[in-house]
Amino acid sequence: MTFGTQQQQPKQRRTRKLLPLAVAAWAVLEIYLLILVADAAGGLAVFGLLAGGVVLGAYVIKRAGRRAWQRLTRSMQAGGAAGAAPDVEGGGNGLTMLGGLLLMVPGLVSDVAGLLCLFPPTRALIRKTAVRRIERAAEAGPLGDAVRQARMHRPGAGGPDGKVVQGEVIRDDEGPAPRTDDPQLPR
Repeated sequence: MTFGTQQQQPKQRRTRKLLPLAVAAWAVLEIYLLILVADAAGGLAVFGLLAGGVVLGAYVIKRAGRRAWQRLTRSMQAGGAAGAAPDVEGGGNGLTMLGGLLLMVPGLVSDVAGLLCLFPPTRALIRKTAVRRIERAAEAGPLGDAVRQARMHRPGAGGPDGKVVQGEVIRDDEGPAPRTDDPQLPR
């Protein structure tokens, strides 16, 4: 019996145990591929690939950051209401920045993953997959009912239209709430 802590799911424990092993295998693969390229094309080519990845990644991150800043400025000038919602359909800048970061990480596998995050068709596929997984994980988590209700009440979701009906909730076990507009009540 545990107090104050939830027991972890077996899948989460397995993931936490295998994550360091996966990172180590990824690093070994990156080093192995760099050695193969160095044998085939020379050390200068490897240095050029690594330096080019850092420069290209920095450019991509700078450009995506500038676009995010301009979008924020426009939404603040528009009053924060009209343009405040993130452009989910347009892609935002999250995957673009992730792609730039992966390009800056030394290695060929990370460069390929970064380029996949930059190209629009694969970026859209990655985004759809990530959103689906996040939604599935949120529904399975402790807030699953709240997530399902929020999705059901979202406008255009096929459920209720999201309109709020003003009213007062009266519970049988409590008396009615005092009215605030009553002139006899002390203020």
